Amino acid sequence: MAVSRTFAAAFRVRNDDSDDLALQHLKDGNTALPPAVPAPPYRHAAPSGPWPWMDFDVETSSSTTAIDPSWRGYPQNQFGNWTPDQVGRSKMLEKCLMNRSSTIYWMDVLNTGRFAIPDMGGLGSTMVVGTEQEDGFWDVLHRQQRPDNIRVRSIFVDDLTSPVLRMLGTRYNIEPFFFTSSINWIPSRYQEASIHKEGDHITVTLPFVRTLRKNSRSSRSAPTTPVPLSQSTSSRINTQAAFPMSDGNMLFIDLLAIHMVRGVKTSTIISYHPESTWCRTSAQRLHSLMQLVGGSVYWQKIFDKSQDPTFVFLAILWYALYAWDESFELLYSHVSELESKVLQTNNIELTRELHILQAHLLHYQALLHNFELSVKFLAKTHNPAMDSDDFSDHQRKESKDLMKRESENLLSEIDRLEKRRAMLSNRLKNVMDLAFATVNIDDNSQTRKLTEATVRDSAAMKQISYLTMIFLPASFLASVFGMNVVEFNQGSFQTLSHYIEVTVSLTLLTIYVVVTLQTHSTFHDKNAPFLRRAVWPALTFWKMMYKPREKADKALV
Repeated sequence: MAVSRTFAAAFRVRNDDSDDLALQHLKDGNTALPPAVPAPPYRHAAPSGPWPWMDFDVETSSSTTAIDPSWRGYPQNQFGNWTPDQVGRSKMLEKCLMNRSSTIYWMDVLNTGRFAIPDMGGLGSTMVVGTEQEDGFWDVLHRQQRPDNIRVRSIFVDDLTSPVLRMLGTRYNIEPFFFTSSINWIPSRYQEASIHKEGDHITVTLPFVRTLRKNSRSSRSAPTTPVPLSQSTSSRINTQAAFPMSDGNMLFIDLLAIHMVRGVKTSTIISYHPESTWCRTSAQRLHSLMQLVGGSVYWQKIFDKSQDPTFVFLAILWYALYAWDESFELLYSHVSELESKVLQTNNIELTRELHILQAHLLHYQALLHNFELSVKFLAKTHNPAMDSDDFSDHQRKESKDLMKRESENLLSEIDRLEKRRAMLSNRLKNVMDLAFATVNIDDNSQTRKLTEATVRDSAAMKQISYLTMIFLPASFLASVFGMNVVEFNQGSFQTLSHYIEVTVSLTLLTIYVVVTLQTHSTFHDKNAPFLRRAVWPALTFWKMMYKPREKADKALV
């Protein structure tokens, strides 16, 4: 009895997880941003790729290590092509080492369509699995008999550790791509292990955009390194990073990672949350929201009509839609504020902020497209378990019609979100054009002022030129009669003819030097060499003498 109490006490609820962690306040008073999401390597997203986590510049080698058949040997005990090198490159286990314990939240959907909180072997519906509780959790997971009245068992996992990952992967035969896609934030969707009349495995990894409001901030510490907001502005635009808005709110990328094992008698949903800090969706939060789905009259009617467990999966996807809708509400206010600033001022610095937001909206377009594809995948991927003899043709048809209708409802909402995103993008383009037009108008105004000043200066110069013309004859006569030549001064040794000879010679020399040094002139070809330019008088004389003759000869011919 004492041992069972000790083991039950180990599976305790983490009381400090009642609220999601928001922004961390740094010591210098600056607000920190959540770390940026890594750029996803899409080629490693699904098991259809024949080389899991292998790049062409990496040498491959076969593993000679003996495979442990127990859960500690995952993933090689289930998937032999996953060598230790590939597991290491995927960082599937490495990123779990920072977690000391995992928190597991359980929830059941009964055959009647009602939601229930199970008591897992007398340990409650919430468990904390640390190093000392690994074997006990494996007993609960693997050996405990599941009641026959359960349609779907949901497992929400926070702070996934390496042992819990191995146990879940071994127990439910989960393709390692589910964990690698989730840990590395790679959008993916695929079906595997489909067996007619028995069931299959389906996986959806869905990044989406969430809102972090300024009034939800907390001063608690975060396990990851924060990025100060003052350092977030640089010449590089990172659309994977959080987008802070002027009102103190923030948009950032969150993740839904769901793996479902669909069967005839019972099914299992595993929701994995790679990082429940920085206000990202925690397993506890999603677990509590899914309990509210059980209280929805609309969804209760769906669960009453259809035995297909996929509707629980579809209900989880509505969480991403709510997050998107709230994000666009804040973006609408932010764009309106930017428009007001552009209308009130012609600050060219605003265009940088507009370009950053436009880049994020383009990235959101790709994320919304992934959301749409995930819903279509869920709607088109038929559940093989529904073909079992346990279900009638009427039940299959009713489930199919319900799935089509509910999928179309969600797809119509995604289409509305995309149109709203496009509207915000068009408004941004319009306000950017307005900003540039305002700057051009200001530049034109400055140019006009400069032109008016130049015209005034030209008028003043004309007046000076007129005065010069009045005194020019008198200045010329004074210069002539002041010359030291024998015609005007009997005691001089120079004559007027000498003056004319020297003046004409120097003038011709000056013209020759100026024309020779010019690279562009009518006297020689464009970009002519210096030696050719130096003989420009001879070339000009030749053109004047012989060019007309050549033209006349051509005319006669």
